[in-house]
Amino acid sequence: MKDASEMYIPTFQDMLDAHERIKPYIHRTPVLTSSFLNDLTGADLYFKCENFQKAGAFKVRGASNAVFGLDEEKAKRGVATHSSGNHALSLSYAAGRRGIPCHVVMPHSAPKAKKDAVRGYGGEITECEPSTSSREAVFAEVQERTGADFVHPYNDPRVIAGQGTCSRELMEQIEGLDIVIAPIGGGGMVSGTCLTLSNLAPEVNIYAAEPEQADDAARSLHAGHIIADDAPETVADGLKVPLKDLTWHFVSNHVTDILTASEQEIIDAMRLTWARMKIVMEASSAVPLATIIRNPDIFAGKRVGVIITGGNVDLGKLPWTQG
Repeated sequence: MKDASEMYIPTFQDMLDAHERIKPYIHRTPVLTSSFLNDLTGADLYFKCENFQKAGAFKVRGASNAVFGLDEEKAKRGVATHSSGNHALSLSYAAGRRGIPCHVVMPHSAPKAKKDAVRGYGGEITECEPSTSSREAVFAEVQERTGADFVHPYNDPRVIAGQGTCSRELMEQIEGLDIVIAPIGGGGMVSGTCLTLSNLAPEVNIYAAEPEQADDAARSLHAGHIIADDAPETVADGLKVPLKDLTWHFVSNHVTDILTASEQEIIDAMRLTWARMKIVMEASSAVPLATIIRNPDIFAGKRVGVIITGGNVDLGKLPWTQG
């Protein structure tokens, strides 16, 4: 693993530059509240709704920053990535807006809704097995064949700078937050949150939320080094990937703690949000609320920003209808 001296670590100015670059291609998403969920948790919850974002997820921020930051020569060869869904469709969206090719390696088990969205935005899919080792091996073949610029789903300074624009907006929209919490898989959103808040509002505590069945980030934080699981199984399909060196830098330096929730707690929180807030969100997006409900001692009495990361759901396979 590289140490921090060998990596380019994005700066606060990189985040500010990214926000200006991507503004024509993203939504400034709303912040919603629920008196029912406030009463349930004892906290004042402010949901930053990236499920209403272009392409249905926050990842369009980082993807757009990477795509529109390419010089003309690199852009001609297009971009490429490996992703279980939201980064794939976000990169396809951004590449389509710039009119350049996008090559995506996706596990064959990825939700049909996300595959359809990638193809709808013009992305070309190559399928792989649902494991980190398989996706990286297949991707190496695709990149060698195409010569496209690799935009990593999360371990990329351009992507992290773009994701940091979400919490910048949140801090402009809601004053006096005590805590911001977001889901964590590879750590791109959490790293962007760390980048922004450590500069803009260092007094705000940053928590990450993770499934118990894919808790490698929590184990990594407590062990003091990256622990990577190859193919964890969880309903939160967007949170199956491990931390990498760049995201580990932010997580290990700025995250207060990583909390976990069971599969049933995640499903219950997802269903509760659908029912009470009348919004469509992914299982991955429900993990923060599940951990808030599970840990009232941490969150009760606090003003909490909750990042809802995406809304790309396979409506034919809702988790509470599977049995």
